[in-house]
Amino acid sequence: MPSSADMPKVSEIQPEPYLIGIGDTISIHVWRNPELSQSIVVRPDGYISMPLMGDVKADGKEPEALASEISVALGEYIRTPEVTVMVTNPSSKEFRNRVRITGQVANPQSVSFQPGMTVLDLVLMAGGVTDFAADDRAVMHRKVEGEYKSYRLDLEAMITDGDMSTNYALQPGDVISVPRKQLFRGEL
Repeated sequence: MPSSADMPKVSEIQPEPYLIGIGDTISIHVWRNPELSQSIVVRPDGYISMPLMGDVKADGKEPEALASEISVALGEYIRTPEVTVMVTNPSSKEFRNRVRITGQVANPQSVSFQPGMTVLDLVLMAGGVTDFAADDRAVMHRKVEGEYKSYRLDLEAMITDGDMSTNYALQPGDVISVPRKQLFRGEL
C-alpha cells in the first residue's frame, strides 16, 4: 500500500482534460456552413450523426480532438472547414466527478466533487464514523494511471488528535472505505 509520502501534493494535482461522454450535449459549429452546424446529444452507443459523414464516435474524446476529426472528414466535401466543438451540457460527468465514502460512517455518501475537498470534509459530510468503525484502518482508493491504488488513512488521529497527516486532498472518483472493528484484532 503506498505511503503518505507517495501521495501527490495539492499543488501537483492537475485537472484531467474533459472527455465527451454518453448523454453529453455538444454543439458543433462549422464556420460559414450553418447547415452542418448542430447541437446534439451523444447516443448510448457513444456516437453522434453528422451530415455528410454519418456516424462519428464522440465518447471518450476531447472536444478539440473531435473537432479535428470532423474537420478532416468534412475536408472531402468543403474547402478548409473550421470546426468548433463545445460541450454545452456535460451530463456524463455527473457520476465520474463524484467522491464516495462507505462502511462504518453514519450516512454512506456519494457526493459531487468540489475542488479543495479533503478526506475530513467527506467524513464530516457522512456524519462522522460510527462506534463500530476501525477508523485507524480506513483506506482511500484512487485510480492512478488506470489502476486503483489504496492509501491508509488514520481517521482516529485526524478526528481525535487533530493529526492532519492523512487528510489528503480528494480527486474525482476517490472512494473512502471505513472498515468495521474486529474482535480477533482486539478492537472491540
